Amino acid sequence: MSRGGGKGPSLKDKLDGNELDLSLCDLNEVPVRELAALPKATILDLSCNNLISLPSDFCSLMHLVKLDLSKNRLQQLPLDFGRLVNLQHLDLLNNRLVTLPVSFAQLKNLKWLDLKDNPLDPVLAKVAGDCLDEKQCKQAAVKVLQHMKAIQSEQDRQRQRKLQAEREMEKKREAEQRAKEAQERELRKREKAEEKERRRREYDAQKAAKQEMEKKTKKENVQTRKPASSSRPPPPARHKHSWSRSVLRVLLFALFCVLCTLAACKLTELRRQPLCISVNTLYEDVLAALQNHKTLQNLLQQNSQQ
Repeated sequence: MSRGGGKGPSLKDKLDGNELDLSLCDLNEVPVRELAALPKATILDLSCNNLISLPSDFCSLMHLVKLDLSKNRLQQLPLDFGRLVNLQHLDLLNNRLVTLPVSFAQLKNLKWLDLKDNPLDPVLAKVAGDCLDEKQCKQAAVKVLQHMKAIQSEQDRQRQRKLQAEREMEKKREAEQRAKEAQERELRKREKAEEKERRRREYDAQKAAKQEMEKKTKKENVQTRKPASSSRPPPPARHKHSWSRSVLRVLLFALFCVLCTLAACKLTELRRQPLCISVNTLYEDVLAALQNHKTLQNLLQQNSQQ
């Protein structure tokens, strides 16, 4: 067995029944693999070596019942040291331990414990006591286990409180996120409503402006038509005047035609024609009537004078 690794062909030779004595071998590390190959070695003595720490796989040696690690330079035990659930006797005398791992509380079968000559935490040192005899060492095992269980329970409670706080914090964050999302939705809804209201006002303003423009245009058109309507009466007058002229012209033309006809019937050879005879007769009747009318006027005038 070499001093550096603790490996050698004589490891089995050191096995005496279920006891394996590796004390005073100047070991710097524990030959865990070789020890795991010897499950019969339930009692292991590693005292008086140069061990500073134990490897994590040391805790796989769950067959150990009695373990002597006294007079080494151990500064701490592995975190999962509590996996050695079959351990009943543990000697940690004269090391450099300050605290024990919380998993130490899982060593439910531990009956004997010696922690003397370690720079223990004052509370742990007080719980462990002096271990000057068998009774005190047994009491130390019971008290230290209770102490470590209390620490484990407190850590569990702290862990539970931490988890609860984290859950509450997560719920709070979720609630804040939901509130933020609701606020954002409400803001978007309000912005949408304001935008809709703005568009509606613009529409109403445009509609009112359009109506005002149409009203103004209609008014201008009415004002434009009024002078035209006021100037319309003269055209009918002109039309009436032209119509009167036309009638006068027709009458004059008819009179001219009558005169021409009368002249032709009086002065030409046409007076023997039936038409002219009728015209001449009509002419003479008219003259007679006019003379009678003149005579009647004279008589009436004379009567009026008398």
